[in-house]
Amino acid sequence: MPYFDAASSAPLHPVARQALLAALDEGWADPTRLYREGRRARLLLDAARETAAEAVGCRPDELVFTPSGTRALHDGIAGALAGRRRIGRHLVVSAVEHSAVLHAGAALEAAGGTVTEVPVGRTGRIAPADWAAALRPDTALAALQSANHEVGTRQPVAEAAAACREAGVPLLVDAAQSLGWGPVEEGWSLLTASAHKWGGPPGVGLLAVRKGTRFALPGPADERENGRAPGYPDIPAVVAAAASLRAVRAEAAAEDARLRVLVDHVRERVAQLVPDVEVVGDPVHRLPHLVTFSCLYVDGETLLHALDRAGFSVSSGSSCTSSTLEPSHVLRAMGVLSEGNVRVSLPRGTTAAEVDAFLTALPGIVAGVREQLGAPTGASAAVSPAGEELVVDSLGKRCPIPVIELAKVIGDVPVGGLVTVLSDDEAARLDIPAWCGMRGHEYVGERAAERGVAYTVRRRA
Repeated sequence: MPYFDAASSAPLHPVARQALLAALDEGWADPTRLYREGRRARLLLDAARETAAEAVGCRPDELVFTPSGTRALHDGIAGALAGRRRIGRHLVVSAVEHSAVLHAGAALEAAGGTVTEVPVGRTGRIAPADWAAALRPDTALAALQSANHEVGTRQPVAEAAAACREAGVPLLVDAAQSLGWGPVEEGWSLLTASAHKWGGPPGVGLLAVRKGTRFALPGPADERENGRAPGYPDIPAVVAAAASLRAVRAEAAAEDARLRVLVDHVRERVAQLVPDVEVVGDPVHRLPHLVTFSCLYVDGETLLHALDRAGFSVSSGSSCTSSTLEPSHVLRAMGVLSEGNVRVSLPRGTTAAEVDAFLTALPGIVAGVREQLGAPTGASAAVSPAGEELVVDSLGKRCPIPVIELAKVIGDVPVGGLVTVLSDDEAARLDIPAWCGMRGHEYVGERAAERGVAYTVRRRA
């Protein structure tokens, strides 16, 4: 049963399992104690720190272990902002950062600070000029991911770091998705990562703070982990995390080349096998193991359940899930289709046969979901005329129904005619313009309606 969601959490690496079991017997004592058990635990902790620091590209005394990658992000941002509070309270982030970064930004704004979100293009990548323009004299910190967890796009970290260096602003890099594939480009001041993303155990994050970076973590001081992470870490888990990071780095070049071929195959074949599909993310500047695509006229949650029943574990950034009625902030920032969104992220060891099995099953599954939802087959939906304009009432209907109903009636108006969709679904604001771009129609715009929003489309062909 293929597991294709390594971007969420990679399977435990065999080296991590071995190291974890060995360290459970040796690393259980308090590493601050002077007796033999404590000294043994301290040696394990120090060795793990040196291994992780070598992979990160920093000094061992610049790196601490945290209970998670999210905790590392929150502490890194809070500590850097507090350390530079005399400079200002302005934070710069990209619009596609991990939610942990955006939550930290919201907390800063609630406390009276300001946040600038740098926009991205349709591939999910910032423009270095936009990044440089966002930096101000009162900017205390800038935060940029090395690669996006939803679409795999790599960011121009070196260019962003150069702009930060010129402006005298420290740069925090969220390297959770990329660290297992190689070191981050130089120029960063703070770096965070999470072990379960590269095949280490969950519950281990890391935070590196370069010497010379002003840092003052708010809250009570603690003598452990240089005062940057209260309490001593889970030593067996930390040992396993460091050992697996070293192991995956040793395998990275070969796995990068092998998985990149498989992902290129998926990118090419999905568009050939499934009608009305948009493959998103940067085709060149990307992680080797991740591909994301969106299918028109498909409910994302239904599609994921259908794929699961067929034996494929994938994830989605679609708005059509039970957990949220809003599109992914990443897809929204990119301005791409959100409905029927599927993220395939291949773990190390994935075979070509497993990928081919997925590609064989996908077209029929998508077709089945479209049929279940009543996707366009030539029939017309109920409309009410408004002069030369057709109005489709999709109020109370969720993604992808508004787009499905629009697609059913667009042929009922002459070329140049208008169709207006009434919808109170937040995803429609993203998906209707994206549909227009895919189908060659003109998106006229939106306006407030008595209920919901009116989205107007002009037929072009």
